[in-house]
Amino acid sequence: MKKINKYIKKIFSEIIKYLYTNRLFISYILLALCGSIIVRNITINTDFAIGPILTDLGLILLIGALGYLVKPRNQYKYFLIWLIIFSILEIVNSIYYVFYASFASFAELATLSQTETVANSIFVQLRLVHFIYILQPILFYFIHNNLRKSSYYNLLDKIENKKIMITVAVILSIICLGYSFATAEKKDYGRLNKQWDRSYVVERFGIILYQFNDLFQTLKPRITSLFGYEDAYKMFQDYFNSEEREKYTENNKYSGILEGYNIVYIHMESMQNFLMDLEFNGTEVTPNLKKLAKEGLFFSNFYPQISVGTSSDAEYIMLTGLLPSSSGTVFVNYADNTFRTLASFLKDRDYYTFSMHGNYEAMWNRKNVHPRLGYSEMYYHDSFTFDDSKGSPDVVGLGINDKLFFQQAINKLETIEDTYQNYFGTLITLSNHSPFDYNSAFNLDINDYYQDPLTGETLSTCYLCDRDIGHYIVSSHYADEALGEFIEYIKNSDHFDNTIFIFYGDHDAKMSYKDMNYLYNYDYLTGELKSETDPTYINYDSYDHQLNKKTPLIMWTKNKKLASKFKGEIKTVMGMYDAAPTLYNMLNIENKYVLGHDIFNIKNNNIVVFPNGNFLTDSVYYNNSTGEYKPLKDISFDVNYIENNIEYSDKALEIGNAIINYDLFNPKKEEIDTD
Repeated sequence: MKKINKYIKKIFSEIIKYLYTNRLFISYILLALCGSIIVRNITINTDFAIGPILTDLGLILLIGALGYLVKPRNQYKYFLIWLIIFSILEIVNSIYYVFYASFASFAELATLSQTETVANSIFVQLRLVHFIYILQPILFYFIHNNLRKSSYYNLLDKIENKKIMITVAVILSIICLGYSFATAEKKDYGRLNKQWDRSYVVERFGIILYQFNDLFQTLKPRITSLFGYEDAYKMFQDYFNSEEREKYTENNKYSGILEGYNIVYIHMESMQNFLMDLEFNGTEVTPNLKKLAKEGLFFSNFYPQISVGTSSDAEYIMLTGLLPSSSGTVFVNYADNTFRTLASFLKDRDYYTFSMHGNYEAMWNRKNVHPRLGYSEMYYHDSFTFDDSKGSPDVVGLGINDKLFFQQAINKLETIEDTYQNYFGTLITLSNHSPFDYNSAFNLDINDYYQDPLTGETLSTCYLCDRDIGHYIVSSHYADEALGEFIEYIKNSDHFDNTIFIFYGDHDAKMSYKDMNYLYNYDYLTGELKSETDPTYINYDSYDHQLNKKTPLIMWTKNKKLASKFKGEIKTVMGMYDAAPTLYNMLNIENKYVLGHDIFNIKNNNIVVFPNGNFLTDSVYYNNSTGEYKPLKDISFDVNYIENNIEYSDKALEIGNAIINYDLFNPKKEEIDTD
């Protein structure tokens, strides 16, 4: 027993000695680990899950072990540099998560210089809590300063055994990482490899591994693009020459119907379908959009397929019929590519092509990319007259309000029509851009009014006013008012009889599941969410949340002859990449290099592939992150149905990325004989 006690005392003594002689290293470990735990709790609220903690700890230990390679007095600088790196990483991701409900990517951070006003809107949402991570290097400095005043560093110079210290740190790192990875499931590795579901990667593996993996994924396409061009080109040709693609290219009743007509895209910022079903105190949220849907050809199950490029991805998809990049954004990271777009095809037919936006042309690098997309001229911030000083009524959100924008755009459109025989253009709205800040121009009353049961007095409460969803609804109402005025301008103008307008929502508003469930199921009288037994309870699960992200797509014209054919509701499930192929056929343009289909040919055989690997058909919504799906119809389907569609989705994503990464439309690249 004495030997055991002696042995325990010896172990305890060694532990105390290790802690005493490694105070700087341990301080670095604890501070770095606290930062990684805090960032997860502030963003995705994972509490103290063991998996990400062990992964973060393992990587922190591994990085720290290298600090023993330098002299004790220089170890402080090494550890401090890494704590500063971790602090910056955590600050950026905390702020980024507030704005995008996702985590930052190196490829996206490279776009900040191209997104001036969006960067400004990020700063609007800064909170003191986002800078708590600065305490890491500050506290570490004070710890070092106290140690420096003591005999700590002199002691280490005499007794530190680098090999032992490195070995201990590496062994502990391997234990932590080994346990974390050993308990991970196959699907966890799949998500880590594809980096599609960023929140899940952080939730399961921690913020540090996520960021290292993101760096690898960002560099990977640049590295792989240097090799494998021949294989990519062959895969590309085989795919687009396949019989499967050919069978959906027949003519239909809309073939050639728009040949010779002018086309104008109206890019509606953050506008979603569910808004058309909402009203408050007898006022509809989007009455003009709803009216437009009844007057035109309304595709009611239209789904954006944007990735991290958000609005710029929507532009790319609507013009090309392809999928966006899985790494970075096409507009910034692949701005020098060659593109095949609706604008460029029409430009070749002597159409005048243009884009209009009230923001700066540097936003999303449009100044450089739009000419490559086929636009001959751009009308941006400096082309519009308005007072952009702080507090000006001319400004809503990020720039010129939509009402002023449309008023001035009409004059430009009429001049264009007077000058050119045919034209194609895109008008990009701005007022309904996040963060949907309150503006005096907003006039939708979203209060709930009720009578006090005791006094009969009319009281009100506004359970939405302090939530993002409430801000979004009020902002959308204003954007709808501007849209309604624009449509009236068009109707009253003596122009545009030969023009069809394509209105589309560029992407969803990034509302959280919690906020949406709050909208549908909050009982303002009790101050709580309704129970499932409540007869007014609306079942809203995670699949409903994804399906609710559809946006409007409406083809509308005031040309009476054409309007009779462009009217009604098309309920077929379609993706944003189906819009361009549908229009190509309407305009008699041949372009087989699209990933979408003419919706009137493919009909109910369509599949919408999302950049995160999810897919949607008229029968099922598949979640790539979980490997689970939700049937949308009470029908049985073949056992291979899901697997076949997974294979189709993976191939579409692979082809879409190959086109971007290898610039496969570039005529200057050496053409490879694949026969």
